[in-house]
Amino acid sequence: MEKTDFKMTIDAYHAEVGEFRVLEVPPLQYLMIDGAGDPNAAPEFTAAVEALYPLAYTLKFASRTTRDRDYVVMPLEGLWWADDPAMFTSARDKSQWSWTLMIMQPDWIDAEMFADAVAAVAAKKAPSRLDEVRLETLAEGLCVQTLHRGAFDDEAAVLARLHDEIIPAGGHRMTGRHHEIYFSDPRKGAPEKRRTILRQPVVASASPHAPGASV
Repeated sequence: MEKTDFKMTIDAYHAEVGEFRVLEVPPLQYLMIDGAGDPNAAPEFTAAVEALYPLAYTLKFASRTTRDRDYVVMPLEGLWWADDPAMFTSARDKSQWSWTLMIMQPDWIDAEMFADAVAAVAAKKAPSRLDEVRLETLAEGLCVQTLHRGAFDDEAAVLARLHDEIIPAGGHRMTGRHHEIYFSDPRKGAPEKRRTILRQPVVASASPHAPGASV
């Protein structure tokens, strides 16, 4: 059975360090769970991760069994927002952050498969936040993204440049929520080697670059 790696086949999972790329992100389906607070200190953040992964793997195995389709479980992703965007750059106050953690799912994973997976996970050892996970489609549309290599706390300078220079210079303004894709497991390896896509949805405010261009 062929195994699909969507990181290789979906253009939105491609980014380079130092390149700020404008692209059209297609609607994608995710397992999602919400929370708030410093991810390093909030127990609900850890509980959210512990709820997502058993479902993601249960759905993968169900896909192999019932759909004859196999795929690589996708990386953890997060939507992040705060009342003041400076909480991610100059102020960097993580206690003010709100978030949605996500794992992308193939489009053939449907509501029935999701419900069956929830029941299967619950029948074993149900994570504390299992009943808060939902299956939902996110349509981000036009975005600007780049790849950050290094510790999460070193993202601030990259985000400040993205928000204050790159996006306005490209004839765009920010909309939607800051999006991160974690290619590296933060529990393993050196922080300076982490690889994270930083994505910001935008709308045209003047003369935007065509999708696929770099700024």
